[in-house]
Amino acid sequence: MAKQDSNDLPPPYYSVVVHTQPPLQPYDTVVHGGGPGAPPPPHQIQYIPQYAPPMVVPIVTHPAPLSKKTCCGSASRYLGGSGGTVLLLILLALAIWLGVRYGSRLRAVGVHGYDEDEAKSPYSAMRQDTCPSSTVQCDAMKDCNLGSDETDCVRFAGDGRLQVRTSQDGRFLPVCHQGWDTDYADETCAQLGFRRSFSTKAVHLQPSDTLTLVGRSSLPIQGQVNVSVSCPDQTAVSLQCVECGQQKSTSRIIGGSVAKEGQWPWQVSLHFQGQHTCGGILISPDFVVTAAHCFPRSLAPSLVPRNWRVYGGLVSQKSLPRPYLVDKILLNENYNNNTNDQDIALLKLTAAVDFSDTVAPACLPSFDQQFPDGKSCWTSGFGTTEEGAARPSRDLMEVSVDIIDVHLCNSSTVYGGRVSRNMICAGALEGGRDSCQGDSGGPLVCQASDGLWYLVGITSWGAGCGRQNQPGIYTKVTSMLPWIQSKMQLERP
Repeated sequence: MAKQDSNDLPPPYYSVVVHTQPPLQPYDTVVHGGGPGAPPPPHQIQYIPQYAPPMVVPIVTHPAPLSKKTCCGSASRYLGGSGGTVLLLILLALAIWLGVRYGSRLRAVGVHGYDEDEAKSPYSAMRQDTCPSSTVQCDAMKDCNLGSDETDCVRFAGDGRLQVRTSQDGRFLPVCHQGWDTDYADETCAQLGFRRSFSTKAVHLQPSDTLTLVGRSSLPIQGQVNVSVSCPDQTAVSLQCVECGQQKSTSRIIGGSVAKEGQWPWQVSLHFQGQHTCGGILISPDFVVTAAHCFPRSLAPSLVPRNWRVYGGLVSQKSLPRPYLVDKILLNENYNNNTNDQDIALLKLTAAVDFSDTVAPACLPSFDQQFPDGKSCWTSGFGTTEEGAARPSRDLMEVSVDIIDVHLCNSSTVYGGRVSRNMICAGALEGGRDSCQGDSGGPLVCQASDGLWYLVGITSWGAGCGRQNQPGIYTKVTSMLPWIQSKMQLERP
């Protein structure tokens, strides 16, 4: 969580994933969290080849915290000793070569999710859905092996308006409130991967094509509605599946400060083999969203759920609560580890989280929710407080950042076209307010007019920390909503 200014401009852009990038020079552009296997601390041997193509950092016994922007130095290494050290370096170089040669093959394969059996090695079988040629989307019948044909059939518009897509029409249409009750609400939320509904109500609807309930059944909601020209009473369903986006503490200091207990109750700390490595965001009792680059596919231990612990409700790494355990790691199949596009992952927990004043989810935005340029939002995390620091922050830090126009972010003086439509840019062009090493996977949240806090972005990458004309880049959550919701549906508790 950067708090200082810097006027240095970065050198030429490199690929932004620590485990697959060219040799790093000081202050290269890299992701906001290197993942398990990031460069080891100075007391451990490290080898950074200066001549090789994309490198894979060797696995170490006690991996350093994941780094959003890891600065490795030009060729620093601790050689210390004699022939034994030379032999070790040769073995590490061989491991790097093998990782590059075979790891790249693995990264080209789509990943549905990893569980204990699937993640025994980096070359383990990966679950992929298969669909027959006769598949019909949203007809309430599971055609695909995993049922993905029935996952992108429900979404939410403003005011929580429920919209459903059916095979009859193919459009997302509002659902008439007439005949709707809490049983329908609970069933629909359960279908979407939540335990039950939190609240539902009727909202006014302008005349338009709609969906009317045709009678209760065991089918998903897209099989319990028919297309209609209007709602009889001109009201539609508004549905909220989880209580979200509320804070206990609201006092903040713009520019970077230690967060108070209950201030960002959706913030979690992801520990890999006992060390903080990335942040994450609680979005329901069973799911945490984070960054895909925190789980490098070339590093098998990072894909094993039992190697991770999730800590919620904490504001200090010195006082850890009882952790939540991870059941599955779900990586975005379309994540591009060269551009860091669609940098998102979902963790399914082994048991539902009990909400409290200090542990509560952030709200997912509606598909059409807008967060205008210049809007002041907040990001938080346990990352370092200055670029290049050796250790992450002991305390949860927070900083106010402004949404920056993507066209400005893609200008030649900023990121030169590297910000995709699935990314959002936030910070301060003058520098000084930014996320930093160890903040990866953490939240960018904005407060809407309803007073609730919505998850707008997921900390992903950037150049340095708090530099002038180098703001932070976050995965854009509205672009990733179909993926998030489909995975929650497929893995619903």
